[in-house]
This record gives sequence, C-alpha cells and structure tokens, in this order.
Amino acid sequence: MDILDPPQRAAGQKVRVLVVDDSAYNRQTITAMLETDPMIEVIGRASNGKEALRQAFDLVPDAITLDLEMPEMDGFAFLRLLMAKRPLPVIVVSSHSERDNVFRALELGAMDFIAKPGRHIGPDLRTIQDDLIAKIRMVRRLSVVRLLARAQALVEQRLERTTGEVPAFDSGRYEAAAQTPGPLLGLLGVAASTGGPPAIQQLLCALPSSLPLAILVAQHMPARFTRAFAARLDKICAFQVVEAADDQILRPGVVYIAPGAANIEVEGGPPGVARVRVRPPRPGASIVPSGDLLFKTAADAFGPRFCALVLTGMGSDGREGAELARRVGATVLAEDPRTAVMPGMPSSAIDAGVVDQVLALEELPVAIQRFADQCRGGAPGTSPAGSAAPASSSAGSER
Repeated sequence: MDILDPPQRAAGQKVRVLVVDDSAYNRQTITAMLETDPMIEVIGRASNGKEALRQAFDLVPDAITLDLEMPEMDGFAFLRLLMAKRPLPVIVVSSHSERDNVFRALELGAMDFIAKPGRHIGPDLRTIQDDLIAKIRMVRRLSVVRLLARAQALVEQRLERTTGEVPAFDSGRYEAAAQTPGPLLGLLGVAASTGGPPAIQQLLCALPSSLPLAILVAQHMPARFTRAFAARLDKICAFQVVEAADDQILRPGVVYIAPGAANIEVEGGPPGVARVRVRPPRPGASIVPSGDLLFKTAADAFGPRFCALVLTGMGSDGREGAELARRVGATVLAEDPRTAVMPGMPSSAIDAGVVDQVLALEELPVAIQRFADQCRGGAPGTSPAGSAAPASSSAGSER
C-alpha cells in the first residue's frame, strides 16, 4: 500500500494534536499543558494504540504524543503501523523507568521524547510543559520523510552487522581503519538536538572504532536519559560509549555522551593529557548540554586537531563554537540541511560561513575518516577534501 503524505497546513493555523496514553490522568495533564499555548489544539485522546490508530486516520493530526506501555496495542506496534501508512510526527512521553524503550521508539521513526509528567506540581512539571510545547510547535519544520529514511537506514545497518556485509563507503578504502588505536591524535565533537539520537547511532555504527580520536557528544536530551542512551550505543556500535564523568581522561576509540543536565568541556590537550570536565549549566542557560561550549573548549585544547560536527536540530547551538573552532584552524562539518530531520542547527553554522563541508549523514563517515588520517599524518586542520571552494547548503560541498 502507498504511504499517505502528512497533512500540509497554513503557518497561521493551530497545531492539531492527538494525545495517546492509557492513564486518564496523564491524558488530562498533557492536554492541559498543551492548551496553555494558544497555537496548539488537542483534537483527540486515545487510551490504547488501536484506538489511536483509528483516530490518526480519521482526524489526521499534525502531531501525536504517545505513551509506550498500553493495553491491546502498545506504542511500538502503533508506531510501526502508523509509519508504514500514515507517517506523522510522534513525540514519546516516557517515564524514567522506560528510558531504553525511548530509543527503540526513535529507531522506529518517532520524532523526539519528553519525560512523563508526575503528579506533583513543581519546577520539573513546568520544565516538561515548556519542553513539550516547544517540540509540538516545531513539527511544521520537521521532515517526516527524513525520519522514516533514518529509521530504514538503522534497519539496514543492523542487517549488515548480522550478515557480515561491509557498507560501501568502508570497502577497504582506508587501511588505517584496520589498525588498533594508539595515542590520542585528535578529537571529534558532535552537537545535535531534534532527530539527533538516531543520527548519532547511524554515524557511530558507520565508523571504525580504530579511529585515533576521542568523540564527545552534546545531544540535547532530558536529564536521566543520557546514561541509557550511552548504554544502548555501547551495545550496538563498535566504540566504547559512556556517559561522560568529570575528570575522565580522553582516550581514542571512546565516545563520551554529555549528561542531560550538564555541559561537557575539554581541558588540556596534545601534547599533554586531555580530560573531560562536566559542569553544571550557567545561570540563565537555555540549552543544556551546550554544543557551543563543547566546541569552544575543544578548539582551545586541540586547535587544528579538532573536528566540529553540527547535526540535525532546532535553533543555532553549535554556530558560535564552530566560528571559534574555524578561527584556530579546526575542521568544521555540517549535516546537509536538505537531508536533516530538523535543519536549524546545521543551517545556522553554514550561514555563518564557517563550515568546511556540508554532507548528507551517510557521507559524513568518509570525511571523519579523512580527518583522522590527517591527524595520523601530522597535518590536520586542512579541509577534509583539500578544496578551497566556499561551502554552500548543497550535499558534498566544501569550504
């Protein structure tokens, strides 16, 4: 059967939402949260996946909030069926006890997630409300088609690992990929927001763990979910993946995920020992963890041996850090906004004129391996493809 296109509505119209949860209290709480925003309208509520599927087809909402643990048809079955026929933006509402389930849902095509609201009124409840409204309001700028493509790419990666097939871009092109990492020769920093977890998973699973690089990730994510994210990546990818802790020594072949309620910074650097610093957010900071802060401190520590990568996300996080990184000779890469789930963050860096290469997610592993080869050869900081042409928003373009 053909997949139906998602609805297209005028920018001035309200965002129409279907709320799905088996708890009447949660349905009411989420509805009340959403309707504090005059540009959001809850058009339906469902207590299980079967009822939700019927309403999704009848009402054609702009977005859906989804509980995963439900009777009759759970959230995973609902997602599979919805994405197969009527793909719509889905925001998972998850309790902390279901953290690993969140990432399974993102792999099936869910847009994002929020923490499930509790029964006590407090600062956490207001934070959840603000987060939920912000994510719902951005759905009109979301590429649902790209979400589905990313989910399919993850399926294909799992099949490749199961069958032992090697991705086309890694077919012996880089002999260094077969070597065991020695000393830390460089650093890769990644900033991402909406659409980031599946993109990061796809990227890391496409890279060899033998890279002489440490990888630090600033993914915008609620607190208490980042440890589960790191644990899931650690199981799936060839790298060792950990939630970053203060004063850890950076080692090649290790991925450090920023804790959800903190920032990560880099201290020291070649030829000395580089360390991770985990810091609380600064007063008034609205984005945590901060890609800008990661990029700035990593560039200060590593200079031309640092590579900054801006992936999918809303807003402009990463742009200021990329500007500083470029000034000290670091390499800056950005995901092509035309293929990103959410184009805001990479577009912001590209518009600042500081990006060396603009590439589709599937093409980024090659550029990262080239940067690693330059670090091995002692000549980092040049364009990964050695071109002096200015960057643009087209796939494969270079600075």
